[in-house]
Amino acid sequence: MTSTLEVLHVKPGPAAREVLPQLKRALAGGGPALLPVPAADDREIRRLTEALHPGDPIDESTALVVATSGTTGTPKGAMLTAGALRASGQATHARLGGPGSWLLALPPHHIAGIQVLLRGILAGTEPVIVDVATGFDPALLPDAIAAMTGARRYTSLVPTQLIKALDHPAATAALAELDAVLLGGAATPAPVLERARTAGITVVRTYGMSETCGGCVYDGVPLDGVRVRIEDSRVLLGGPVLATGYRGLPDHPAFAEPGWFRTDDAGLLSGGVLSISGRLDEAISTGGLTVVPQVVEAALSTHPAVAECAVFGVPDARLGQRVAAAVVPVPGTAPTLEELRAHVEPALDSTAAPRELHLMVALPLRGPGKVDRRALAAQLTSRTKG
Repeated sequence: MTSTLEVLHVKPGPAAREVLPQLKRALAGGGPALLPVPAADDREIRRLTEALHPGDPIDESTALVVATSGTTGTPKGAMLTAGALRASGQATHARLGGPGSWLLALPPHHIAGIQVLLRGILAGTEPVIVDVATGFDPALLPDAIAAMTGARRYTSLVPTQLIKALDHPAATAALAELDAVLLGGAATPAPVLERARTAGITVVRTYGMSETCGGCVYDGVPLDGVRVRIEDSRVLLGGPVLATGYRGLPDHPAFAEPGWFRTDDAGLLSGGVLSISGRLDEAISTGGLTVVPQVVEAALSTHPAVAECAVFGVPDARLGQRVAAAVVPVPGTAPTLEELRAHVEPALDSTAAPRELHLMVALPLRGPGKVDRRALAAQLTSRTKG
């Protein structure tokens, strides 16, 4: 049986509450299938609708089609059933200690933001919403968190937001009042996690993607019902939270094995705990060595002058690619390439240490909090050639 995919225009800020009735029907399996798009962004609406074809038939079991942020620039649409969305929300509440009220501080058309709204619906609570349409302002957190009600209170952030909040004492204190702050979307530097925990913030690191209804592994441990296995260092995920496939791509290899999703992430499973080392499609081949950017970033982030960083490969006539680093320095500092190489070489092969450094005010992002390495490489390579 089929139905038709319909566009769901999600407004920014508190007006996002207007879609709660449609999301409630979707969560109950009442249809129609919905494609969330940002109501105020005509360019993004065109990009998503051209790729995912609202108005065309779709299997009636589909509740939401959620666009992936992707690394190729062409969005894919993960088809999520009502059962998968309910399983995700229920498993989240079970892991966190019970249903509660939720603060939305993420773009509400991405999976992480949608899930905040859906979890609130499951819990029977009204979301408190911070408008992030023009950027995240940590100064808004204290009043927003003070407005939350109920025995348990939660929010979901990405690492760049947490970094900003930690530099704002009132925002830090407000986050420390919550029962849990889910942190996903990208790897979080260890020093940032340590700062947050020292400040009393209950951080729960999440791993997942649109294809798994968002985070499905918390602090390395799969949620109830979620299955994880490693195949040739690649992470595969299964369980009731899994999408049924991609919109219009029935033969996509990521869903080739029934009941499993093949991620592009490399990981290790030890004692039932999953650790992610990086993305297989972002590895740098330099001088015959394969370098995982996230491993280098983890080493760089321990330098006291590094607030944020991203590592990527740029063409090199001798090495094939050379390792480059973009660094947002701690205010008042200006780390040099020589300092950073000396800092990371005790932990890394010297070939993996950065050979090029760019100091930046901010890192380009795609989706909710993921560094856009391709855009970064293109931007900085062009700047170097110019």
